[in-house]
Amino acid sequence: MLVWERPEPPHRPVPGPLSRERIVRAAIGLADADGLEAVSLRKVAGVLGVGPMRLYGYLDTKDELLDLMVDEVYAEIRPSGQGWRETLRSQAEATRQAAHRHEWFADLLGGRPHLGPNTLAAGDAVAAGLGGLGLEVAVPAIAAVQAYVIGAVRREIAERRAERTTGLDKEQWRAAAGPYLRRMLATGRYPALTEVVHDGPHLDADRTFRAGLDFLLDGIGARLAG
Repeated sequence: MLVWERPEPPHRPVPGPLSRERIVRAAIGLADADGLEAVSLRKVAGVLGVGPMRLYGYLDTKDELLDLMVDEVYAEIRPSGQGWRETLRSQAEATRQAAHRHEWFADLLGGRPHLGPNTLAAGDAVAAGLGGLGLEVAVPAIAAVQAYVIGAVRREIAERRAERTTGLDKEQWRAAAGPYLRRMLATGRYPALTEVVHDGPHLDADRTFRAGLDFLLDGIGARLAG
């Protein structure tokens, strides 16, 4: 059976009470503080004050622990609003906000489908919000928004990590790279890019995310209107 279906071992009050919920919360605490590389069964057991072997009664592998952690975050993601557009927008925003709270979550988005109960509940709510569109439209629309969110969120998190690694925020990095970029653009070899740099809008992360999402939702709306 998958981890979602296996019953927990009988409760043992000593030497330390355990449950999958406590294990997952401890693992999320480690990941929130120091990233996924900080999460191991040994370290989680240390936080809980038990031996690592105690954890194997509750899960078999680290991959199962990661699945449980992802599903716990999905409990924070619930679409709201009326109609397909607001359903997709709220799901996208909620996913982005969850990744801001738990940066490691961005690393686990995509890939094989997540199947935990909270994840399925979030997916069911989105599907219900698009129920009037028909599956031939709803399924690719949901997939398109998911792909956009995954890419946008991963880029944002990568920029955050780069700031921490280099010690330079975005403005400081631009100041450092500016002389080189100006020299390259002055060669005249990149006329289209020069126009973008000089005359294009310079949006912050929030406005960039929402503008891109609006383009995508507008495209879905145009498809429906056609």
